[in-house]
Amino acid sequence: MFALVESGSITKYMSGNRGITIGDIQYPKSIFTLWSASQREAIGIYEVEMDTSKRKDEKWYINTDITYSFGSGKVTGVYGDATAKAHADTLFTAQDETDGKGTEGEVKSRGLKYNLIQNIKRQAAAELQNTDWYVIRKADAGTAVPSAITTHRAAVRTKVAEMETAITNASDTPALQTLYTYTTTDGVQSRPLGELPRLDS
Repeated sequence: MFALVESGSITKYMSGNRGITIGDIQYPKSIFTLWSASQREAIGIYEVEMDTSKRKDEKWYINTDITYSFGSGKVTGVYGDATAKAHADTLFTAQDETDGKGTEGEVKSRGLKYNLIQNIKRQAAAELQNTDWYVIRKADAGTAVPSAITTHRAAVRTKVAEMETAITNASDTPALQTLYTYTTTDGVQSRPLGELPRLDS
């Protein structure tokens, strides 16, 4: 990304995929790839230097808009402080009800905990679906479900309950993020939340 600086102020932003007219001169898009930085800067075009030190994972945080500035001979883009997404559901307030926006106490928007738990339930349902036919066959024909299948299905349900508890008990958004953060020990990747059992694992 590039910025046009005129009289010490940023007047335009550009991606560098098309030419640009400055004053009465039309410059081709090749200036963004063939010209040196000093050549571009001589006509007021600076490549934007991004400061991403405050940018956080958008799964867990809402990043601020980028603030651009020109100073000390360069253009910089800086993120402000990120805001953690709500980990709990947001409920309608009495004022919301007065304003006709919803009924007090009902869910206004879902938090991360609800969404993460629903995702785990979907994953578990998909895993159990792989062996549902054993259960259906037993109901239809009386054929016993192999013990390994029964054990696996029970293990899936047990792990789902453990994962839901861990998510529910997380105190805030950073704690939720920690549950999902993988680390490597002795070449093995794992996360505090753990994984659902897989029949082929």
